[in-house]
Amino acid sequence: MNLNPSYEGQIALVTGAGRGIGRAVAVALAQSGRLVYVNYLSNKTSAEETLCMIERSGGRGVLMPFDVSDTEQSEEAVKKIISERERIDVLVNNAGIRDDMLMVWMKKKNWEKVIDTNLNGFFNVTRLVVKNMLSKRSGRIVNISSAAGQTGQAGQVNYSASKAGLIGAAKALSREIAKRDITVNVVSPGFVETEMLEGLPLEEIVKMVPAGRIGTPEEVAALVIFLCSAQAGYITGQVIGVNGGIT
Repeated sequence: MNLNPSYEGQIALVTGAGRGIGRAVAVALAQSGRLVYVNYLSNKTSAEETLCMIERSGGRGVLMPFDVSDTEQSEEAVKKIISERERIDVLVNNAGIRDDMLMVWMKKKNWEKVIDTNLNGFFNVTRLVVKNMLSKRSGRIVNISSAAGQTGQAGQVNYSASKAGLIGAAKALSREIAKRDITVNVVSPGFVETEMLEGLPLEEIVKMVPAGRIGTPEEVAALVIFLCSAQAGYITGQVIGVNGGIT
């Protein structure tokens, strides 16, 4: 096996790449030689900063705004990439939102908004990408879940459900397409330095983490990059935590 393969010519799509974990993943994928499509919903300024970081590191990227919760927008975006590049070699399903509250106060709209982005977004984007990967007989798919999807979290019934759904979907899909050299895995971050932590009691959270600190987006990205590599070809259907030992 070539321990230092070149990924020049590969095409990657990272959803929710305008900030946080998605940004770190997009930059790392570009540094590996891949052309990265940087998806974002509305914050163009943040997405442009991701693109600048990619270019400053010597990589290549393309901004790709669309709403992953919108089936038509997602299909149009995937079809556009495939028409331009003929292939998508790497898909990282990272786009996600929170709308926290106790379930007793939760309205249907609070439930549906989170499920539509975090879980239905996986379906909307992945379905056509998988079709392309099957025709090419290769591919890497990584879902970004959460420790909340493994253990549950009070006040996050909608979020926990959506992230647990990503785990089940990845495990099932991995069984469907493994013979075509397409892997599907889940990276499950714990508490990581992103906007998702806004409003949470960080001093108390750190006390719960055996490692004694909050993680960084780059630490999550490092695992994603490995799972997207040639060396990870025999790893599929797995859920790997990046959580400082909290689960």
